[in-house]
Amino acid sequence: MNLAQALSILSKSSPYAVSTEREQSQDLLSTYKEHIYIETDIEADFKKALTSAKPNEIIFLCGSSGDGKSEILTRYSHAFKSTRDFHLDATHSFNPSQTAIQALDDRFAKFKGNDKPLVVGINIGMLGNYAEEGASQHNDVKEAIKAFLSNNEVEIPANYKFLDFEQYPKFTLSHEGCTSDFAAKFLSRLTEPTLDNPFYALYDSEVKKVGHTPLTANFALLGLESVQKNIVSLLLKARLIKDQFLTARALLDFIFQLLAMDKYLFDNLFSGSDNELLTHIKSFDPSNIHTRRVDEFVLQFGLGIEDDGFSILKEQVKALGVFDVSTASSYLRMVYLLKDEAKFENEYVNGLKADFENTLINQYASFWLLHKEFDGSGRQKKELNKFYKDTLISAIHRYCNRNAPLLDKDAYFISEYNGFKTAAELEVKPDFNAIKMNGVSKIGAFNAYVQVDGQSLLPMPISINLLELLDKINQGYRPNKHDKNAVLLLDEVIEQIITVANEKDTLFILKSEKRYKIVNEDDEYFEVSGI
Repeated sequence: MNLAQALSILSKSSPYAVSTEREQSQDLLSTYKEHIYIETDIEADFKKALTSAKPNEIIFLCGSSGDGKSEILTRYSHAFKSTRDFHLDATHSFNPSQTAIQALDDRFAKFKGNDKPLVVGINIGMLGNYAEEGASQHNDVKEAIKAFLSNNEVEIPANYKFLDFEQYPKFTLSHEGCTSDFAAKFLSRLTEPTLDNPFYALYDSEVKKVGHTPLTANFALLGLESVQKNIVSLLLKARLIKDQFLTARALLDFIFQLLAMDKYLFDNLFSGSDNELLTHIKSFDPSNIHTRRVDEFVLQFGLGIEDDGFSILKEQVKALGVFDVSTASSYLRMVYLLKDEAKFENEYVNGLKADFENTLINQYASFWLLHKEFDGSGRQKKELNKFYKDTLISAIHRYCNRNAPLLDKDAYFISEYNGFKTAAELEVKPDFNAIKMNGVSKIGAFNAYVQVDGQSLLPMPISINLLELLDKINQGYRPNKHDKNAVLLLDEVIEQIITVANEKDTLFILKSEKRYKIVNEDDEYFEVSGI
């Protein structure tokens, strides 16, 4: 057994990627898999539900492909098979002439005829399919599923338990930091520097016998806590910016690719490969950043000019097995990955890594937490008002008035006829009552609530991409066709604002240098004045 063979269990093509009932043998690779197993919150809740299940209960463990359903179900089906019935994969049937829906029909019929609780592992898509296509004799089951899918918890009977992986997010945003507890624990377990860790024992043995290889160098790099945190940060960026969900199977294959591909870990990280996480992370390649410092480094590297700080770093990383780095791009990626490792700090490296800092995620997390934790206090109103006034409402005003940039700060452009522009003065402010009444759950977006002259607009979902666009608009950027989805959201808000503006009794008409004010006096006559 060598390190490469042991790490192969992480690959999505490995037979160990999916657990099945047939997997009974405790071969050597199974012990490696067992070592890196992380119990998650959903597993802990599943264990409680399974242990306390009554004879007439059905427990649905639902999610998406690769999230770890089969791993959890297989673990507990062995221990509870005499007292619980298990349907491990609802996408399969028991014979070629039977559909997956018919297999579920049979399973529910059997459940109703015995005194055992039933446990079903099922994808959300199949859950929806069964709610529509299942046999009419199981309408009670179908109605419970429909209530769950529509988030109508009060309509779900007490004997139905739904545990959904989506309700257990892999990432958390908090004041202490933004991270993935699951990914962080896994990386720590995999690389823990103790001989009790079978992966580290193989790594240590190989380095002592033959010296470093790209694989052992990658394992050493991954063992640095700062590197692990930077990798988790990249995964969070992929989740927020690329809307890429993190499943257990995708994460394990992602780490396998980082370690096992031919290049050093920092190059593998931005290679793209055929892993869905790597595909999205590629777009965050730090070697594509163009700042004065980064461009100077690339130019000097091409000319063979080395700063003392860079020379020191090249010597320091040799202890990790990093010897043959040949391009400026690779060194930039290496600095990016090691930017928070204290032992590699020097003035030159710190100057480069400063250009890699991205405050967008921290800014988004701050606004997300303000909405999630809002309790209506004066202090929180003051903090939230900064976001609404300086970011959201400011950008909405600029976007609305893009064809009439000289309008006052409280005036909003409505329309233009034959060169005459119409506008109205409006009071646009945060709707604090709506913010307090509506919580935030998923990290992908938070809803912003705005009032226009006392009328509440529809909630506006703020994703990190929309937040970035709002910041750019406030800096003078004009959205284009590439911002299509965000522009649709802005257009919807502007349409609602114009609807309110059209009800105003006072309108302003502008052409060239001329400005007119038209006031509807109690629907009896209009008063027109020049300003």
